[in-house]
Amino acid sequence: MSTAEFSELLLVNSNSLKPFAVSLTKDKEVAKDLFQETLYKAFANREKYTTGTNIKAWLYTIMRNTFINDYRRNAKYKTKFNSDTDDNLLDSVTPAIDNPAESSMQHKKIWEAINKLPEIFKSPFLLNFEGYRYHEIAEAMQEPLGTIKSRIFIARKLLKESISRY
Repeated sequence: MSTAEFSELLLVNSNSLKPFAVSLTKDKEVAKDLFQETLYKAFANREKYTTGTNIKAWLYTIMRNTFINDYRRNAKYKTKFNSDTDDNLLDSVTPAIDNPAESSMQHKKIWEAINKLPEIFKSPFLLNFEGYRYHEIAEAMQEPLGTIKSRIFIARKLLKESISRY
């Protein structure tokens, strides 16, 4: 497929991406940037598109992956400024002094909370915590994928409730 043909195909199918970008970002300006970046990546990687396949699905995948990567990158470098002081010192999430005893106690309490989970939630949660993917856990436990996802979700919710009490 020539560059001109691909460009035409891209332009014809790109309008459906705009609402998807807004639904992902919840901000029109950020959605415009995501839309432009998606079109840029699609055009830059046009040789990877297989002629005759669903170009909308390909574009949606590029947009979703771009959004996820940007979200992770931004979450990693997010910094909170303290506006209460004149010199705008950074608020630190980690304590200034390392206290291994406190860290050990928190670690112990977290594992106690995990061990108190009902077995039906604890098993899939621990497998997921060890790095197994949902579909691998579902196969190993011989349960439907949706069931595994909901059990892990409920386990996280229960842990969050029990740990927040400390």
